[in-house]
Amino acid sequence: MKLQVIGDPVLHSKSPVLHGAMLAALGLDVPYTAHVVRRGELPDYLAWAQKNGVTGFNATMPHKEDLIPLLDGIDPSAQAIGAVNTVCLRDGKWVGFNTDGAGAVTALGEGLGFDPAGLTVTLLGAGGAAKAVALALVEAGAERVFVCNRTPERAAALCALDGLGRLIPAAFDPDTLARRTAQSRLLVNCTNLGMAGCPGQFEEFSFLDALPPDAGVFDLIYHPAETELLAQARRRGLSTLNGLPMLVNQAVLALEHFLNRPLNRRAMAEAATAALHQI
Repeated sequence: MKLQVIGDPVLHSKSPVLHGAMLAALGLDVPYTAHVVRRGELPDYLAWAQKNGVTGFNATMPHKEDLIPLLDGIDPSAQAIGAVNTVCLRDGKWVGFNTDGAGAVTALGEGLGFDPAGLTVTLLGAGGAAKAVALALVEAGAERVFVCNRTPERAAALCALDGLGRLIPAAFDPDTLARRTAQSRLLVNCTNLGMAGCPGQFEEFSFLDALPPDAGVFDLIYHPAETELLAQARRRGLSTLNGLPMLVNQAVLALEHFLNRPLNRRAMAEAATAALHQI
């Protein structure tokens, strides 16, 4: 049994630390490593992984959506999202799951004290992680989620996944962002803007000024630990949360899929968090 996390970039990933700590806590000697897989290399990777004893892997950018047509089976919730972050080899077949959404909602509760029920949220991005988080938020009772994306068609496609009209597409320009954040109590960044090793940064942060003083800003990025978005939000007195708590919680759920059995989630999260504090 071997486990991996794949992506590009991925060598910064803390997933090996998290899963290593949880596996050790379970008394299992199972290797978990980071493996660079570039866009377009997924078919070769899947063949290589199966031949080399990889029984499961986590996927990060840019593979969460590209994996879908290459897998033998998809969990219904992941199929609805159109993205996977956890893939397991079951009876010789690759099966995909998505633990991002549930991990994000748990992180919001534990890290910011936010219950999505009744909230209006501005969400940035329309990729795989954005889909998972947006759908999880509405499932948890969010009243409205403004999905802001530079490509309007992608935002509209994401919003079409919710038939009740709680997902609302929006543009990504400063004026639109300011109008939407003024109506929101939570801002969630699901883009890679500000991620270490990735090009691109927010052009400006005036949209943060429109958020109410009791609002929270949740950035799914955890490397660096404080993105410029979070730094700017903190300077404005807003509550902030980076992506580490989500990473921990989604990792616990992913490990349940890898081992194909339920775990003591609180104990696993504590083991993973303790390992993070030691690095």
